[in-house]
Amino acid sequence: MDDPAAPGSGNPPANGYGNGNGNGGGKGKPAAPKGRETFRSQRRESEGSVDCPTLEFEYGDTDGHAAELSELYSYTEHPEFTTNRRCFEEDFKTQVQGKEWLELEEDAQKAYVMGLLDRLEVVSRERRLKVARAVLYLAQGTFGECDSEVDVLHWSRYNCFLLYQMGTFSAFLELLHMEIDNSQACSSALRKPAISIADSTELRVLLSVMYLMVENIRLERETDSYGWRTARETFRTELSFSMHNEEPFALLLFSMVTKFCSGLAPHFPIKKVLLLLWKVVMFTLGGFEQLQALKVQKREELGLPPLAEDSIQVVKSMRAASPPSYTLDLGESQLAPPPSKLRGRRGSRRQLLTKQDSLDIYNERDLFKTEEPATEEEEESAGDGERTLDGELDLLEQDPLVPPPPSQAPLSAERVAFPKGLPWTPKVRQKDIEHFLEMSRNKFIGFTLGQDTDTLVGLPRPIHESVKTLKQHKYISIADVQIKNEEELEKCPMSLGEEVVPETPCEILYQGMLYSLPQYMIALLKILLAAAPTSKAKTDSINILADVLPEEMPITVLQSMKLGIDVNRHKEIIVKSISALLLLLLKHFKLNHIYQFEYVSQHLVFANCIPLILKFFNQNILSYITAKNSISVLDYPCCTIQDLPELTTESLEAGDNNQFCWRNLFSCINLLRLLNKLTKWKHSRTMMLVVFKSAPILKRALKVKQAMLQLYVLKLLKIQTKYLGRQWRKSNMKTMSAIYQKVRHRMNDDWAYGNAVRTKILHVDACENMSLLEDVRCFTQKGRAA
Repeated sequence: MDDPAAPGSGNPPANGYGNGNGNGGGKGKPAAPKGRETFRSQRRESEGSVDCPTLEFEYGDTDGHAAELSELYSYTEHPEFTTNRRCFEEDFKTQVQGKEWLELEEDAQKAYVMGLLDRLEVVSRERRLKVARAVLYLAQGTFGECDSEVDVLHWSRYNCFLLYQMGTFSAFLELLHMEIDNSQACSSALRKPAISIADSTELRVLLSVMYLMVENIRLERETDSYGWRTARETFRTELSFSMHNEEPFALLLFSMVTKFCSGLAPHFPIKKVLLLLWKVVMFTLGGFEQLQALKVQKREELGLPPLAEDSIQVVKSMRAASPPSYTLDLGESQLAPPPSKLRGRRGSRRQLLTKQDSLDIYNERDLFKTEEPATEEEEESAGDGERTLDGELDLLEQDPLVPPPPSQAPLSAERVAFPKGLPWTPKVRQKDIEHFLEMSRNKFIGFTLGQDTDTLVGLPRPIHESVKTLKQHKYISIADVQIKNEEELEKCPMSLGEEVVPETPCEILYQGMLYSLPQYMIALLKILLAAAPTSKAKTDSINILADVLPEEMPITVLQSMKLGIDVNRHKEIIVKSISALLLLLLKHFKLNHIYQFEYVSQHLVFANCIPLILKFFNQNILSYITAKNSISVLDYPCCTIQDLPELTTESLEAGDNNQFCWRNLFSCINLLRLLNKLTKWKHSRTMMLVVFKSAPILKRALKVKQAMLQLYVLKLLKIQTKYLGRQWRKSNMKTMSAIYQKVRHRMNDDWAYGNAVRTKILHVDACENMSLLEDVRCFTQKGRAA
């Protein structure tokens, strides 16, 4: 089983990550002072000193409807809009005389669509392609008869419902199977030295029609008729379950992804495949709102108390914090002399500190008046982290259910006081209460009572009050109940009988994915790696630009600029679709059964998902989020209504007028949420964050003033704070304050004051465990190959 290469290395070598310079990725020698100075200067230049305004971003399942449709097409495909229209008009004139499509009655429109589907069943590929283009023109909204973008979107949605009711999706599904199995097209693409957009014409037309139908029918509106609502539910059922002894549609798309990554079908339009796969999973399983509703319903079925809050809604009510002064933290603080030499320069140091905005959004008195400069160890960590990520990062771990490190006893009830402004209700797990009582009984009585949390005889009064407070905030998750049920089934398999598993869309999808799940995860991460902006081009890397490169390469500067924007936009859309797809799968599998989530997470970790995401964020995130890789006049549906103006260098450089790029900010938040999912309550994976020097990488992301992104960055920093050392905590008190104010509290968690000796031992143990788990993984791979 091949793993994706290390972030930044292009395409994977067979043995895992490589650092690109011939070294195996071990510790190596420390960088020379000259190299360190170069690294610092580059970091200062990349970060700059521009303050980021607060970004008015609303997180959701998708962007606006028009934006989601426009991202289906690359700018290179713009001439094909005219080709689709011509094919439709030529066919329409032979069937209907003296009328246009919008003038026909519904029955006449249905009759014409039935004729189109009949004409699809011909042997000639050229005639079949012309009819498919005519159907695509209908799905695109018959823009030649519309006067505005609103009309195009309206008729596109109307036509998609009409096409579905006439059985168009099933017909195109058969054609898609034919094109996937077309060995002649695959062998022709393999022989070509350079693959272009012309090699995937038939596939692009088929996938575009299917995507437009899924996206338009998926969209719910209050004005939808009863027939449309019924058609939507029927369509969802067809996509969710195996129809006519065929696999669910999502599995067919997953097989296309793995076939593309294996090199057997390099001409597949992978962006369209990924977009369609993401929307099919969202349509069949449900988006984030449906997930929350399913969670509430499942807790009610299991007899658990209702949720205290909706996480997404709480985050929406939070406002972004001002980041620390990055000139001090990332540049000048690393170059600062030792504290002993700063005694005569307190005035200048005070001026630097006054530039730092307060992260205290509740206007509370800051207890930490001083900010210490970064140490020499921190100075080297950023450079070492980059070298580590580019090295051989096959640090794996086997057991995904490692319990968190033991925590210390909380303060007594009288002294525990949370500010009013804290956004989250504190949570306490059952094992936290058990561990607290175990420590207290050992200290005051000298023996323990196992999992008994009710007997408090012999314990002092403050311990009684502490236990009462902990129980008031006790939280039982769905996963806890599922694990307990599995343990009971293992103990008494005969008496309890076989578990009845409901056939939900999520369960059916997981059962279908189970056999090839490692290959699916590796394929997605390989494509994500190739699309990441920090990746280095390699000759053997996956070519993800097959559906964006034109037949004839540009010969003018203007054409080159347009193609460059198109390629960057293409990669951004791929990152967006993969990040959203992986996050949706993890969340749905976790709700369906915790062990399904753990199995998928384990394979993502095995495929080096953690260092890949860290490598993605090891860039100027603010520049990535504010990038303007778009040409508004070429976006659908605008390009179908207005005459294309003459493009100039200024119009290409201008981009749009938005403050930020929605899809890039959406992708960053999804990747951070994905990283949180993989590392939460997993000590060995948390130690991977420490080993890969993720703290400075994540801290730079705080420069983006968006509350949701900052929250997930602070969560990742919180779980590793105790391992970063006292000096790091002392030098980053503003960040520590932000963690306290924004991240949910675990009452007896020692995240802010971890014992240095104990965390160092845990750090060493985790590194040894990673080495052992690599041996286990290699053994498992050999057994699977045999």
